[in-house]
Amino acid sequence: MARVLFINAGSEGHVNPTIGVVEELISRGEEVVYFTIAAFRERMEKTGAIVRTIDGQKFIEAFISGGRTYLLERVNGLLHTTDIVIPSVLEQIKGEHFDYIIHDSMFGCGRLLAQILKLPAINSCTSFAESKASFNNMLDQLSAKVPAEILQPIQDEYQRLTKRVKEKYDVEIHSPYEVFCNPAPLTIVYTTREFQPFGEAFDQTYKFVGPSISTRIPQENFDLTAIKGKSPIYISLGTVLNHSLDFYKLCIQALKNSDHTVVMSIGNKVHISDLGEIPENFIVKSYVPQIEVLQYTKLFITHGGMNSTNEGLYYGVPLVVIPLSADQPIIAGQVARFGAGITLHMQSLTADQLRESVDHVLNHPSFNKAAATIRESFRRAGGYQQAVDAIFECKSQ
Repeated sequence: MARVLFINAGSEGHVNPTIGVVEELISRGEEVVYFTIAAFRERMEKTGAIVRTIDGQKFIEAFISGGRTYLLERVNGLLHTTDIVIPSVLEQIKGEHFDYIIHDSMFGCGRLLAQILKLPAINSCTSFAESKASFNNMLDQLSAKVPAEILQPIQDEYQRLTKRVKEKYDVEIHSPYEVFCNPAPLTIVYTTREFQPFGEAFDQTYKFVGPSISTRIPQENFDLTAIKGKSPIYISLGTVLNHSLDFYKLCIQALKNSDHTVVMSIGNKVHISDLGEIPENFIVKSYVPQIEVLQYTKLFITHGGMNSTNEGLYYGVPLVVIPLSADQPIIAGQVARFGAGITLHMQSLTADQLRESVDHVLNHPSFNKAAATIRESFRRAGGYQQAVDAIFECKSQ
């Protein structure tokens, strides 16, 4: 049995794909100590892991303090989190032995901790993978659009922060890529090489295992029998950028007089009472058990987060994608490229456009066929079992 240190600061999209991986590691005899924020403690304890936490509020404040407008500002934000994550982890594991570390590709200072602790490292990548070349190219292109008087202070701050990490922990940071992507000798990517943009460009240190889908904590107050046999449309903007009252009202306007049963998850930032009268064909909840609902769904209207997209396509559900930020436009582009859905733009979206798009996807079998093809490729990839196979192969070398 090996002891595994798993570092993952915390958000649904970064934590959920690791649940099955942790369960599988433990079932094969590993002991897992899992760092996350308190909101995910119960969820991860159910896997059998030993859960320890970092201060989520301080983490977010540190990350945001770097700035949000430019990519290099976000790199600086991640460097600010070193003062929150590293001392907390080192204090809580003092005197303990670990055989290897698995760390998130973005949050949690994983690469730095692996170097400080001198542990073999594995990278858990819950978004599309980035090679050093592709990341540097993106950073160069974005930086070229930033006025010099704005860019220079951001670059100076980056230099100051990396110097401070060197002084405090005796670890060199050679590039923003190391901070933002946390490269390691093995990177587990929760999609397929085919669905990954430019997937052929990644070498064999990247293991594309497909979506890691596992059973989660049952959600209260949702009766699955209400949708069995009804093939609902499911609407969700995920768990982060879901405070869009106008969008939810637009969905009601678009679909209230239709023959479709509609399940709409609105999160906790919008109150159901704010929506006004709920049509009879709508089921509106703050949260729904997404994986279970998707198994009955005929169409998924989504923001196109990696987690939601993976889960929808894993069950062969065609998508209407309305990307909001981050990598979601890229994910939406892949969905459209494979013919498994279409992309709409939130800023110009109308009720008529949404209704017509829904009808278009539902009335053209090619979308279902493409989604079914991706479903089969996702399932063949192996998911969390394949991920742990790759981890065991790596640790035996």
